[in-house]
Amino acid sequence: MSYLQNKVQSFNANLGSVAGKISNKRTVGPSPKPVASPTPSAASETSKNDLKRKRAELPQVPFSQPADTGVGQHIMTQVTYAIDHLKKRDEPQTFAAILEYLSMQTREESYKKALEKILIQHDKVNYEPKREGRPAVFSFRPVHNIRSAESLLRYLQAQHTAQGLNVKELRDGWPGAEDAISKLESEGKLLVTRNKKDNHARMVWPNDPSLNFELDDEFKAIWHKIKLPEPGALADELEKEGLTPANKHRPTKKPVKPQEKPKRKARAGGKTTNVHMAGVLRDYSHLKK
Repeated sequence: MSYLQNKVQSFNANLGSVAGKISNKRTVGPSPKPVASPTPSAASETSKNDLKRKRAELPQVPFSQPADTGVGQHIMTQVTYAIDHLKKRDEPQTFAAILEYLSMQTREESYKKALEKILIQHDKVNYEPKREGRPAVFSFRPVHNIRSAESLLRYLQAQHTAQGLNVKELRDGWPGAEDAISKLESEGKLLVTRNKKDNHARMVWPNDPSLNFELDDEFKAIWHKIKLPEPGALADELEKEGLTPANKHRPTKKPVKPQEKPKRKARAGGKTTNVHMAGVLRDYSHLKK
């Protein structure tokens, strides 16, 4: 019993020492008080509202839209306008008249000189220098220098070939070409081909009156007495002779497809490898499902 009593006493002593350590509580300082967040002032609210208004007032412009830098500010744009103006005018124009049309009278002298130099060297502009009693003038240079019905007839009669003349090239420097061509056609002086869509003149040729011959009425009567075959009779006659009419549908031959080479079938056992070890390795192919 003495042994058990000693064990109980030592256990109680250890228990008392541990309880004393646990009872020593650490002192903890007071928890910090929560700090209230500052309320927004009236000035800050006003500034935020102003920013919102400014953002809302921005225009909704797409990013692909180019900036509006003005119309006709580039010098080459003014050159294009000037050439179009000369094209519509039948008489030559002075450089002062061109500046007035472009509203460039108040531009700097360097700009005016650069514009004049470009017009002088342009391949679509005729420049005539200043002479006595007349200032320097500019005029449009068309493909053909034809501006009247008389000059058109002279040009066509001077040609050595029967190629004809494109009306589109005439309109390039002669705005009234269509009306003059229609008048000459009605007088029998021109041969004209026209577009089917809008009936505008397309090509013109001179109508040589020396090539016009009057036929006798007797010959005209003989010509009109000749009976033309029926529309289908000519095709039947051609087929009887073993010929195919041009307007008959010909069967088209189907294209011959190239023969495809048969594909080689893969061997069931797959590719054979390790032939030199045939006596060592075992074949388990029969176990495949």
